[in-house]
Amino acid sequence: MLATTLAGVVSISAAAVFSFTLLARIVEPLVSLSVGIMLSTSLLHALPEAFESHADPRTLFATLLAGLLAFFMLEKLAIMRHSHHHEGDGHHHAHGHDKREAGKAGWMILVGDGMHNFTDGILIAAAFLADPHLGIVTGVAIIAHEIPQEIGDFIVLLNAGFSRTRAYVYNLLCSLLAVAGGLLGYFTLDRASNLIPYVLVFASSGFIYIAVSDLMPQMQRRATLRETVPQVLLIGLGVCIVLFLTAGGHAEHGH
Repeated sequence: MLATTLAGVVSISAAAVFSFTLLARIVEPLVSLSVGIMLSTSLLHALPEAFESHADPRTLFATLLAGLLAFFMLEKLAIMRHSHHHEGDGHHHAHGHDKREAGKAGWMILVGDGMHNFTDGILIAAAFLADPHLGIVTGVAIIAHEIPQEIGDFIVLLNAGFSRTRAYVYNLLCSLLAVAGGLLGYFTLDRASNLIPYVLVFASSGFIYIAVSDLMPQMQRRATLRETVPQVLLIGLGVCIVLFLTAGGHAEHGH
């Protein structure tokens, strides 16, 4: 319980301090950093871990497809709700509309982040049951890979129009799912461990969908070379951050 709570609180608080003090004034350009973090977390960390399990690859791919379609429908419902709310108001939404559209990504990333935290809780429980020392090391490794991911989340939420307090509170609530995952993993470890690959894949589908469907289109509106070069560099930086901070976690998990 202590390890799962600390893993969430420490990673989110560290990411919030860094995001709000150093990144808040340049949130829009750092959407590129968030894209690099989310795609690399999903494609280079979570998905490989899921496919290295004994789960059927066809079922995992089916879960990925279901996740992508689920997030598509979630976004579609948000668009329909927004369109109905503004139907016939006679106003144009050139600038404010973009921020409201970005708001959809904010809610979707909270769903994906909650699923990811739930999985982290199960992993911490499994490690503690195997060896308390391994549990502590696993908790530290999870904090390390959560910090860059949470920075990416905060960037998306601030870009989506969330206030700093609101973004922090919602992320903190999502972190409590790590405690729920830890409890589930402790009491039903065998069945819960079998679910880990599918939870990882579903959470990854959310990060991939948000990055490709919502954030990258925003970046494509800035088409000059002067604007594109920083975008590419920041995506690369996001990938490097995840690779560096998850290297220890891969070693500890034997990947």
